[in-house]
Amino acid sequence: MSTPGVPESFAKKQKALLAIQAKRNEASINNKKALKDKRRVIFKKALKYEKEYNGAEKEEVRMRRQARANGNFYVPAEPKVMFVVRIRGIIGVDPKTKKILQLLRLRQINNGVFVKVNKATMNMIRRVEPFVAYGYPNLKTVKDLIYKRGHGKVMKQRVPLVNNEIIETSLGQYGIVCAEDLIHEIYTLGPHFKEASNFLWPFKLSSPLGGFTHKRRHFIEGGQYGNREEYINPLVRRMN
Repeated sequence: MSTPGVPESFAKKQKALLAIQAKRNEASINNKKALKDKRRVIFKKALKYEKEYNGAEKEEVRMRRQARANGNFYVPAEPKVMFVVRIRGIIGVDPKTKKILQLLRLRQINNGVFVKVNKATMNMIRRVEPFVAYGYPNLKTVKDLIYKRGHGKVMKQRVPLVNNEIIETSLGQYGIVCAEDLIHEIYTLGPHFKEASNFLWPFKLSSPLGGFTHKRRHFIEGGQYGNREEYINPLVRRMN
């Protein structure tokens, strides 16, 4: 007795399913290879940036020693980037101050943003100085903020930076494809600092332990607001 043949429609369906599965397997292999290559590129970038940071630090130490040996003073370059944190509310405040805080994207207390140091931004910050603390972030502060509190603006939504794809999708056209690229662009005031800074959602920091004391006094008078220069870094660490 002969075995009945497989229906032609069933055979075609099986063939189509096998072809689809083969394509999926091939795509999976290609994706894994692409991710592996991308991780290798990112690792090389991280090493390159680390070398650049270390080189800059060593050069500054060398310049200080040379100046001291010659009986001179070493004046470091002017900071290029500031980190600004809002520390006070604006109830009963004039509309211009409110508008400037909105332009700086500091809509809530304990919000913080990276800002380029230039005449225009300094004029704005001086206008709202009693409501903000600001200073010059070091590399550790920039890294900690982006890795611990970093959120990106994607389709006008606040999205946590859980992987590099989010960064690459939004900033890949500027050559910023990973967190290390983003940190480098912010810390060194790269050519696409504006795009990188706007992509970063304002950092939502916590209140420091014990809260702020003497908010209505300037930092140099023992208070909280105003320019802290490098002392912004300990404050951010307490709030991060």
